[in-house]
Amino acid sequence: MVKHIVCYKFAAPSQELFDETARVMKSMVGRVPEVKSLEVGFDKLHTPRSFDMVLEVVLDSFDALDSYQRNEYHVSVVKKHMHSVVEKSVSVDYEF
Repeated sequence: MVKHIVCYKFAAPSQELFDETARVMKSMVGRVPEVKSLEVGFDKLHTPRSFDMVLEVVLDSFDALDSYQRNEYHVSVVKKHMHSVVEKSVSVDYEF
């Protein structure tokens, strides 16, 4: 199993943006077959080093992660949304 974790810093954070982004992220469940589970969380501390949101996706393998990254829905809907609202992101992918 592989965990794909991405932390996002929004260009102009707001509760409305958080709600819309969570909806977009969660819409992958059932549409992107590689996704075994998915969680979205938002930072509550708002420290200078904090990112605004975290996405955690569980997939079967690194091959599934590669397919996920190229999935048409993920690319055309999710990445398109994220690229329009995010200032910075960092990620980590690991086997467990």
